[in-house]
Amino acid sequence: MTENTPNLSGSTAVVIGAGIAGLCAARVLADRYARVVVLDRDHLPPSAAPRRGVPQGNHGAVLLAAGQRALGELFEGLVDELVAAGAVPFEPGTEMIFYRYGSVWAKSPTGITLLSFSRPLLEHTVRGRVSALRNVEIRAGVAVAGLAGADGVVTGVVLDSGETLPCALVVDCSGRGSRSDRWLAELGFSAPAVTEVKIGVGYTTRLYRRKPGDLSDATAVFVLPAAPHETRVGLALPIEDDRWLISMGGWHGDFPAAGDPDAFAAHARSLPHPGIAGLIDRCEPVTEAVSFTFPSNRRRHFEDLPAHPAGYLALGDAICSFNPIYGQGMTCAALEAQALGRQLDMHDTVTADFATDYYAEAAHILATPWGFAAGGDFAYPQTQGERPRGIALRNRYSRRIQLAAQVDPEIRRIFTAVQHLLTPPGVLRKPAMVLRVLRLSRRAPGARATR
Repeated sequence: MTENTPNLSGSTAVVIGAGIAGLCAARVLADRYARVVVLDRDHLPPSAAPRRGVPQGNHGAVLLAAGQRALGELFEGLVDELVAAGAVPFEPGTEMIFYRYGSVWAKSPTGITLLSFSRPLLEHTVRGRVSALRNVEIRAGVAVAGLAGADGVVTGVVLDSGETLPCALVVDCSGRGSRSDRWLAELGFSAPAVTEVKIGVGYTTRLYRRKPGDLSDATAVFVLPAAPHETRVGLALPIEDDRWLISMGGWHGDFPAAGDPDAFAAHARSLPHPGIAGLIDRCEPVTEAVSFTFPSNRRRHFEDLPAHPAGYLALGDAICSFNPIYGQGMTCAALEAQALGRQLDMHDTVTADFATDYYAEAAHILATPWGFAAGGDFAYPQTQGERPRGIALRNRYSRRIQLAAQVDPEIRRIFTAVQHLLTPPGVLRKPAMVLRVLRLSRRAPGARATR
């Protein structure tokens, strides 16, 4: 160990960004560092309200089951706290109307319980937990201008004010717009290669008053398109304060504009299932419609860099940002934070080798959700980017799996567990499973409609 190698214990760690990724990272670091400072350039509201720095804050935010479990492990009792604050538990297989490939899927238990809530409620609740940690300081309205360091070691962050905040480890959770490429270049390191899949996704969301009996036989509604001839998606989720969060969206620009209630309702009526349009007709709106656009899936391949600086890591959307319709971002951030904790426990110091091992584990976490999101988006011919080898065959098989899941409860249970990152995807490629999928998919109600 050289004198420039940062020490792990008894020192300061800095987290850039106070979103879910940054808060999860701070929770992990608080058990291992004497002091943790979380910096965010945004104003952090005192209540569960959307904020400018989280443009998706007005929209749906269901965690995958693996992410819900990870957050529960990081913050004991969090699920109960969210439910007490109004989050709504539901079983997606039996309590959600799910329409895709020409049919409403039959109700079938998945063994999973999800929570439905607004993104601001989750962030506010988690931020409260982190703020209560005795060795964590959250500083709002503070922007980071760059990294301090020399000889391959990051030793602090430079703030826009000119102040340098010394630390042993910087965890960059500043999101999709991370300036890590420039920061690393200033220290003499290469920027990671980037894979980008352009999808032109957008959606518009409006909140409605929720009353008992609005949906007679379900808790939520999710209508997904069958690519490539369908592009529109609709989502209705129950959230805290007796509200419906209803989103209308689509791929490649096919979504209603903000502030146009007629277009919003027309989009809902155009969906192949009437459930969401019925809610819009019956329920009272409590907000205006707001829109969000997401141009591309983007992944920075830190794991492929030949060298890493000691004392710096990226986490969350600063590594990979997914098509938000799949709901994978917060889950991956929580899992990466847990990986950070494991790697800190395995390494005595935060060396370049520590960074290499962390990015390798993060890449493993990202492999399955990236395959679902970026791979699935190539079902549309308009999608731009380097197409993975065999993607057409994989997408055809994915369609057959989902058709088989319409008629076989066990396939649905396994497929759902893979989607929620609870089960490795290899189980779906075993010969016996492939034969079962191919045989049963022909019996699905939607098989003829989606040929």
